[in-house]
Amino acid sequence: MGLSWQQGPLGRNPNGQFLIPDMPQRVLYAEPLRRRMRAELGGTTVVESDNAVVLFEPGRYPVAYFPREDFAAGALRPIEHRSQHPELGETAWFEVVGETRQAPRGAWEYVALPEHASILAGKIALAWRAMDAFYEEDDRILGHAADPYHRIDVRHTSRHLVVRAGDRVIADTHRPLVLYESGFAPRWYVPRADIAGEALAGNDLQTFCPYKGIASYHDIDGVARAAWSYRAPIDDMSAIADLVSFEPDLVEVTLDGERLALEPGQNVVSHGIDRDLSIGEAGALRSTLAAAS
Repeated sequence: MGLSWQQGPLGRNPNGQFLIPDMPQRVLYAEPLRRRMRAELGGTTVVESDNAVVLFEPGRYPVAYFPREDFAAGALRPIEHRSQHPELGETAWFEVVGETRQAPRGAWEYVALPEHASILAGKIALAWRAMDAFYEEDDRILGHAADPYHRIDVRHTSRHLVVRAGDRVIADTHRPLVLYESGFAPRWYVPRADIAGEALAGNDLQTFCPYKGIASYHDIDGVARAAWSYRAPIDDMSAIADLVSFEPDLVEVTLDGERLALEPGQNVVSHGIDRDLSIGEAGALRSTLAAAS
């Protein structure tokens, strides 16, 4: 999922390999974000910058580091806490101060950087969950910082996809959509008209993806969460609205006669939704943003 998460090239279990000998176990990469980004806390814009740098570390979502001079006056209050980063050295921490509330240990800065990491000198990161909101331009970013290397492509196809639970045919279609997402194997989505009636039972679980929206889950013949759908996905993902995808390790999914298998490393590790928003709040926020656009 992007450059450093899931099976990305800098992730812990990359899908591919670097064709060089003695590749280090941990590779850090930083680059200018080249997007206007701001953060809010307690009714205050604590930072706004056109010059943030984004840091990619294995197994972490990207983190934006803002120039110290772009923070609002009084927004950063140094505290005594110190920690040590394995590659970037001593780390100083700050309380972040908004108009109506503060965030203890809400920001950090590397204060003894090695020369090769000077791109981060004088730059401070904010703890994502400690802030009230992050924005790129005027659009709020939900879930986690946006990864500029994350991409999703949805393609129509006439390949033959069949889903079975035991001897029962759950879905049979020649018009699935395939979703290609950075760091993941292809996922296949089926129109509901090509799914057997009453095959999908409701499940209370919902999850939030900052790239696709709110996912609802379905049980099939007593198998929990064997399928999912995005009933009202984020704008760019409208092609998969209300289509259903199936877990190939929980039900039998064949594509042109060949059975699909869940590829290693494809399970999504949940980090919760945006700063403990409930699913209802996330959906309401999305609706508000869509109405304002």
